[in-house]
Amino acid sequence: MAKTVLEQLGSGALPDWHRVESAIRVKRLRTGDRLFRADDQHPYVYFVHQGIIKLVYETADGKEWIKAFAEEGRFFASLTALEPGGRTSFSACAACDAAVEQLPYQVLLALAETHPTWQKVLRRSFEIYGFRKETREKELLLLSAEERYRRFIEERGALSARLADKDIASYIRVTPVALSRIKKRQPSV
Repeated sequence: MAKTVLEQLGSGALPDWHRVESAIRVKRLRTGDRLFRADDQHPYVYFVHQGIIKLVYETADGKEWIKAFAEEGRFFASLTALEPGGRTSFSACAACDAAVEQLPYQVLLALAETHPTWQKVLRRSFEIYGFRKETREKELLLLSAEERYRRFIEERGALSARLADKDIASYIRVTPVALSRIKKRQPSV
């Protein structure tokens, strides 16, 4: 999975692939297993091979708000953890049984120091991250809960069919009861 995603980002074959391949570790998770917790030192990039990973912010009073989902073919990392000595700002856990490929960020940085193609991979990765973050921010600030739900279903309907309603509610920032009301008002969804 990592190779496919990284080659797409780099628009072709990648030099010194063997260095990446030897550093990748496969992690298998059962539903509910944590990949990492907020405030961990965890300088890794993940590629989802199977399943869905929830990226979650946790409040002091124990509430969880899902910031994003990563399913097959997607990648993710906590950017704050990629800095030397940095720590994760959110938690990651399996929404269902999952398998991910874990790659130390330092391997990517070292390759980018010597290969323009790897520089392109990192640049494109951060562009994609920025686009996703800006889109999510705009939705949370400008759309109603009903509009956020509708957009989620339109854009990621196949994913929504695999998720529990409580997770969809957390993602669109409503309670499960409010989500139930929203769904009742939208019979076509």
